[in-house]
Amino acid sequence: MQIADIDLMDLDTFVAGRHHEAFELLRRESPVHWQTEADDGTGFWAITKHSDIVKISRNPALFSSAPTCQLFDTPEEITAVVQEIMINMDPPRHLAFRNHINKGFTPRRVSGLEEFVRDIARQIVDDIAERGQCEFVEDVAALLPMTVICELFGIPEDKRRYVYELANRLISADDPEIEDTEGGAQAAFAEVFEYATELRELKLREPGDDLATTILNTKLEGKPIDEMAFGTFVLMMVVAGNETTRTVTTNGMRALIEHPDQRQILLDDPSLIAPALDEMLRFEPAVHHFRRRATEDTEIRGVKVAKDQKVVLWYPSANRDEETFADPHKFDVRRENASDQIAFGIGQHFCLGASLARLQLRCIFEETLGRLPDMELDGPPRRLRSNFINGVKEMPVTFTPAA
Repeated sequence: MQIADIDLMDLDTFVAGRHHEAFELLRRESPVHWQTEADDGTGFWAITKHSDIVKISRNPALFSSAPTCQLFDTPEEITAVVQEIMINMDPPRHLAFRNHINKGFTPRRVSGLEEFVRDIARQIVDDIAERGQCEFVEDVAALLPMTVICELFGIPEDKRRYVYELANRLISADDPEIEDTEGGAQAAFAEVFEYATELRELKLREPGDDLATTILNTKLEGKPIDEMAFGTFVLMMVVAGNETTRTVTTNGMRALIEHPDQRQILLDDPSLIAPALDEMLRFEPAVHHFRRRATEDTEIRGVKVAKDQKVVLWYPSANRDEETFADPHKFDVRRENASDQIAFGIGQHFCLGASLARLQLRCIFEETLGRLPDMELDGPPRRLRSNFINGVKEMPVTFTPAA
């Protein structure tokens, strides 16, 4: 592969798993690399070094998340809504929104969920244990985060599958198998707000001890939460709460299956599962990229970046940067500095649900490895066609049946 061959807009590169080869070349030869976009020709700067991504993420005044942190510009008709999503905000407004959401993710609240999360993880394994085979994404990885985030947000049980499917459509716009069903991402975006209105009315009638009620009882900028603001909270939680944890669960199990020596280390000493989560996050993070916008003319590594140009941060590349991680393409559950991974982001937009995600990951891996220790692939995993979510659509597995 040569620099001229690299096209980070070519989704087939990611489906084939060749993006790590491309990122390695970019880190070595062009760490601040101009990438054209075929659709509109605007292009963006691809940032692939760990230290650069950390610096940019910690400087929102120079590198803004507004109007969107997505690679593509949003359609004009929904820009006003998109700007109300917390992940697309800058300080000080971002901090005001985040402080209210944080109430649902305090250490006390998360630790209080462990028994609930453990019971769900145990039930998931119960449901597949005697079968000797399953489709890991749908039967294992998807179920825990869907149930937990819906419980946390107070979403009724009869709506939880629908919410999961909405999230799947929202983040899978580039995959023809998903985009062609039920209108794809654009329709799902509208449906989220329709459902948010329904949920808001429910919580106003029947408030509960849940995050949705907490949000409705707070004020932002001195005003009660309106329908649009509540809808953006639901949108963010549906995607962040479901898709990312599902993806890390699948990618982590695949890494353990494909590196049986590393899996054996965790089987021999289950206390290592919790610290090993950082290596799973480092090795194959859930999100490929987020974008920033230069607020003024600046330079990165001596490369001139003009005001309003896109600056795209590639997390899988940062997590395999040779200057940060020795032998970065090796999956090593005992890696000493695995916690330097930035799969949860860095700076003001560090994932506020990181502690909840870690709890879910620890519980599902402890239950799965403890009871189904010989899980193996039963065919090649099918990757999501996306350069945004590092996802797997299907991963059939087999194992020795257990009670």
